Amino acid sequence: MRTAYSVETVRTAERAAMARLPEGALMQRAAAGLAAACAELLGRAPGRVYGSRVVLLVGSGDNGGDALYAGARLARRGAGVTAVLLAPERAHAGGLAALRRAGGSTADAGAGTALIERADLVVDGIVGIGGKGGLRQEAVPLAEAARRARAAVVAVDLPSGVDADTGEVRGAAVRADLTVTFGAHKPGLLIDPAREYAGSVRLVDIGLELPEVPALEALQHAEVARLLPVPGAESDKYRRGVVGIAAGSARYPGAAVLAVSGALRGGAGAVRYVGPAGDAVVARFPETLVSDQGPKRAGRVQAWVVGPGAGDDAATVAEVVAAQVPVLIDADGLRLAEPGAVRARTAPTLMTPHAGEAAALLGVSREEVEGARLAAVRELAGRFGAAVLLKGSTTLVAGAGSGADSGAVRVNGTGTGWLATAGSGDVLSGLAGSLLAAGLSAVDAGSVGAYLHGLAGRFAARGAPIGAHDIALAVPEVWRDVRDR
Repeated sequence: MRTAYSVETVRTAERAAMARLPEGALMQRAAAGLAAACAELLGRAPGRVYGSRVVLLVGSGDNGGDALYAGARLARRGAGVTAVLLAPERAHAGGLAALRRAGGSTADAGAGTALIERADLVVDGIVGIGGKGGLRQEAVPLAEAARRARAAVVAVDLPSGVDADTGEVRGAAVRADLTVTFGAHKPGLLIDPAREYAGSVRLVDIGLELPEVPALEALQHAEVARLLPVPGAESDKYRRGVVGIAAGSARYPGAAVLAVSGALRGGAGAVRYVGPAGDAVVARFPETLVSDQGPKRAGRVQAWVVGPGAGDDAATVAEVVAAQVPVLIDADGLRLAEPGAVRARTAPTLMTPHAGEAAALLGVSREEVEGARLAAVRELAGRFGAAVLLKGSTTLVAGAGSGADSGAVRVNGTGTGWLATAGSGDVLSGLAGSLLAAGLSAVDAGSVGAYLHGLAGRFAARGAPIGAHDIALAVPEVWRDVRDR
């Protein structure tokens, strides 16, 4: 499990570590890890470390100190290191002295652009994890020069200009090829838009003691494998779970077909379909149990999926929301479900909006949701008393409730841009709904569904365009890959 912790939690852990360690030990550990990562990156370049030109962008905080001490280590290995000081009077004194003793030099910000243009490596130590908002004006030309230059860019702890806690980028920021972060991942390193700025991320263990519950967590293969439903010797189709799909309309029959396709591959023993697209569903998937009597008369189910392609069928949505089994609400269902009825539910609920749907539910612009994804998913989970899966370039899953009571938000690390295709979300809804029916909690069903769906997109695409049906077809291969690792 990859975990991320808030700035406040990391700061508290750092203070506790500093209290039990010799003075400066924590910074030296960070600098050693940073220097090693920089040396490895330089080692892949033609010039290697000796003779390489390294430019440090140094602000006034501890990140600047980390960069200076790491620069001193590189200078002792023969690199030509120059520290560009954005606030010379407030640069870390110990780090600055160490760099100079090792043969490094300093320059003011005005000389930074020319130095960066000739550099092999640029180390971003401008702003630490406590920074808010974009870069200050004097740092913007340096960030732009680093983006244009041929040099590799390494960020210290996180790229300057991004918000460590939220992943927001409000203004100019450094774009890194590699971010070396210390002690713990920060949420902004795992969430877009900040994740785009971080490049590859390397975690350096500096000996922090962190709490059990993080702010953010990302499932890996091992955790997903443990959560996948596996039938036993005594299982039958009903014991494995039955998922009901209330989806599709005369205008959008394909949404029903795609939701069923995902559900059939999600671990439940049977799929019941209710809606006007029954003929299309049976023609494609004859194993589906089809009813035209509405959700209440469809037969027993362990979970419902409602909304994909539903058009304006508010009555069916209301009937499913009133059911006393887990319910996944997607697409048109998010628009048609009465908020009070969703909040009043006692069985688990999983809502699966994309950014546009989330914006409509929150009464804000889509851009606001995309710029502050973590805040949006938490706000929705608190407002509706439901688990929420916010789809997007980084899919987030928040538990029902708000604040610490809802537990860690999960971020999905799988996926590909090729998943941005019509009907992809319908497949995800069916897949996650089937996992709900098989007995997973709302958060686990959403997290595992997103993980499998993302991998299926990768497996199906392999660098080429795909349709939503291709994603569903790839789920069994992904399932085996996760189980067999």
